[in-house]
Amino acid sequence: MTDPALGGAAPEAGASVCYRHPDRRSFVRCQRCGRTICGDCQSPAAVGVHCPECTAAARAAAPRRPSAIARAFRPGSRAPVVTYSILAVTIGVFVLQQLTGGAVTQLLLYWPPLTTIEPWRMLTAALVHSERSIFHILFNMYSLFVLGPLLEGLIGRARFLAVYAFSAFGGSLAVLYLAPNQAVVGASGAIFGMLGAFFVIQRRLGGQSRQLIVLIGLNLVIGFVVPGISWQAHIGGLVVGALVALIMIRTRRRDQRRRQNVLLVGLGLLLVIATIARFALL
Repeated sequence: MTDPALGGAAPEAGASVCYRHPDRRSFVRCQRCGRTICGDCQSPAAVGVHCPECTAAARAAAPRRPSAIARAFRPGSRAPVVTYSILAVTIGVFVLQQLTGGAVTQLLLYWPPLTTIEPWRMLTAALVHSERSIFHILFNMYSLFVLGPLLEGLIGRARFLAVYAFSAFGGSLAVLYLAPNQAVVGASGAIFGMLGAFFVIQRRLGGQSRQLIVLIGLNLVIGFVVPGISWQAHIGGLVVGALVALIMIRTRRRDQRRRQNVLLVGLGLLLVIATIARFALL
């Protein structure tokens, strides 16, 4: 018997048919709701098959898998998220430098006479780079990309951020004392701070540091030889980064965590006092 309206064979009386397609005979039922479903409406399940509605309900009830970025920021993750975040922010700032014709550079660079009224520049200078040479940001960000994950993996995210920020501050402080009329940009102070931290950690843990000493020495020499490079920021960042690592390595036990925090806060206060003292002596 045929059904002209459907253009095909109608199911026999009493036969099971798909609840979504009444012209299709089927003897398969959804394992959740028991409705009859044809082959086009079946979705494989752990046991049997499900109908479209039950499949959608199961998906809505299932916990969503966190994104790769969310998993990276979870406690216990080994992803160097601080390093990559600093990279992303610095590169984004460099793009803004180009788009604003130098306005962002003037807003964030460090010039010692502005310290008393805009002290945050001592840190924000690490986010801006020379607009005239792409190699300035390329060299610094490549160094961060190579060294950052290694150091962050060794000491953890919060401590790595402390090394980077303290070293950037130390670089600006050295400029304040040694080149008080020089405007500076760049993350070189922070990069040298990472090198100083690596040196201290390797020495304290008994690792070989000869190649690292050569690397630090060559980069320091370049700062003295090549014009336009702030060797003052390099030295300041190197010293402060080494001091931060020394505090961390000597208070690395779990029961010394509070003492470590107190010492780091104390070092920060000393840097601030040294900044204030520079103007008090003028």
